[in-house]
Amino acid sequence: MADFGSADLDTFRADVRTWLEANYPAELRDPKAKVDPEAMWGGQAFLDSDDLQIAWMRKMGEKGWTAPTWPAQYGGGGLSPAQARILDQELTAGRYRTPLASFGVWMLGPVLLEYANEEQKQAHLPKIIKGEVRWCQGYSEPGAGSDLASLQTRCEDKGDHWLINGQKIWTSYADKADWCFCLVRTDTSKKHEGVSFVLIDMRTQGVETRPIQLISGESPFCETFFTDVKIPKGNLVGKVNGGWEIAKRLLQYERQNISGGFGGGGGAGGTAGDLSEVAKTYFGLDASGALADTDLRSRITQNKMNMQCLGLTISRTAAEAKASNGPSAAVSIIKYAAASFAQDRSELMIEAMGHQGLGWDGETYKPGELLATRGWLRSKGNSIEGGTSEVNLNVISKRVLGLPDPK
Repeated sequence: MADFGSADLDTFRADVRTWLEANYPAELRDPKAKVDPEAMWGGQAFLDSDDLQIAWMRKMGEKGWTAPTWPAQYGGGGLSPAQARILDQELTAGRYRTPLASFGVWMLGPVLLEYANEEQKQAHLPKIIKGEVRWCQGYSEPGAGSDLASLQTRCEDKGDHWLINGQKIWTSYADKADWCFCLVRTDTSKKHEGVSFVLIDMRTQGVETRPIQLISGESPFCETFFTDVKIPKGNLVGKVNGGWEIAKRLLQYERQNISGGFGGGGGAGGTAGDLSEVAKTYFGLDASGALADTDLRSRITQNKMNMQCLGLTISRTAAEAKASNGPSAAVSIIKYAAASFAQDRSELMIEAMGHQGLGWDGETYKPGELLATRGWLRSKGNSIEGGTSEVNLNVISKRVLGLPDPK
């Protein structure tokens, strides 16, 4: 990509600001604007929708700015890292809603750009950018979680097609997804070298999903079953038995994305409100106007400092990843820290609310209190999803610090 001088970037910033102001649906400026909460994820269910969120997604997708640094030949924005940062800054400054939340953008798209053939890129990348297809991830299995390479979902070569049989678990939003990017076993005689990476249309006969209810009361994850599922030979990405390399690369993007959510204050009971303001409401202030409980005040301050530093670090590493064509193993450090800080924040929120932070339902509790309780329960998964904290520590020791395997 070309290098842009400061004058060029100033012009680009002005153009971005003008375009956003002209194309953002005016009704969405109202924070109470009615939109379908699922619309942000896009997908085939919304292809003909007149939802305001979908209108905004279409505008940004047509511009290629849902994937600003992806090549323009596939519908991406074709922007330089510097231009992409400006776009992100203007979206934040103008308080524009996120146009598209997509596993396709966050995880699948980057590895397709790196490993897929031209036909696969042309078939899938434009639809990801425009939010026309919603993707889910088929990785974990009942007997293959932290040791993912133990997966047993079989993919057999039947000459003119692949035949898949097996089960996945913790498949996020599989019941709402149009397609799945999936790890399958194509060679039972080898472990890591017997895994392949395939793409599965979720409407294919033999695919079944069952939502799993979590302790928080939500059901974002599913069990997914494949029974004699036939997929075209062209749905295999990369080489046969070469899927483990793709899987590792995609996990780096996943961990980067999960960490980014925490750095922005999400994933940790963030919907319950600002932690320090909540603590002041429940504990009250001392004579100086500070939180009355000095110990809690100190721990809240430390957590807010940690989250602020985490957010800045994530922004820096994201920029470095774009400049160097992908994230590094150091993403595991950020993901580990993000999970820890997020869980600390959730626990501090509950502690600050006292017994009002332990409600499940009923008129005795305010909506924010109930959100805090459920957010705290949900945060228990922060150190599991996207690779457990224990696995991330192993990645850090081996690939970042270069430490030898224990004897």
